[in-house]
Amino acid sequence: MFDDLFGTLGAEIGKIFDNPVVQTGLKAIGLYIVFMWLATAFWAYRDMSQRTTNPIAPYLAAGLIVLFTPILFIFGVILYRILRPGMTVAEANERALAEEAMLVEIESQPHCASCGRQVHSDWIICPTCRNRLRRVCPNCSRLVELDWSLCAWCGKDFERPELLREVAVPPPAGRPVAEPQIAAAVETAGMPVQSAPSRAAAGER
Repeated sequence: MFDDLFGTLGAEIGKIFDNPVVQTGLKAIGLYIVFMWLATAFWAYRDMSQRTTNPIAPYLAAGLIVLFTPILFIFGVILYRILRPGMTVAEANERALAEEAMLVEIESQPHCASCGRQVHSDWIICPTCRNRLRRVCPNCSRLVELDWSLCAWCGKDFERPELLREVAVPPPAGRPVAEPQIAAAVETAGMPVQSAPSRAAAGER
């Protein structure tokens, strides 16, 4: 009984597959699957070419899809998506440039020369290590750098120790230095000039 039932069922299925329309449809489906299989292999090749600089890796990715055959290539696609790099080469380069730009921006910000902590451009003393960062111009009260020889805002010439020492050294015996020359040197050094007492007043004393 069962043999007759299976025989009849097989004959009916055979008639369906013998139908020219069904055969044409099956061929179209088969060609579509093969086309999708090859197209997926080409997609894996292109995708891997954008994600690595290794010249062999794109061919290995396409070969992975091909080895899974037209029937199981979907599983090959799933495996490839798990194993492929997360970013493309362009995205990795863009990220590296962004990180480099961030590092350059951080390095361009002022830091304390003693402790290395970040400081503001208008600070005079580092609040962490008490290191002197800048000084105030006595003429215009603007912040100036410690290594400046004069103020960039008002042109004030700061005191130079070597010039002060030259002024403080007394002249050789028998070669007096004129008071106008001393006054000019002291004024150049940034020191206040005081009028010296006259020789007559010194003689009266």
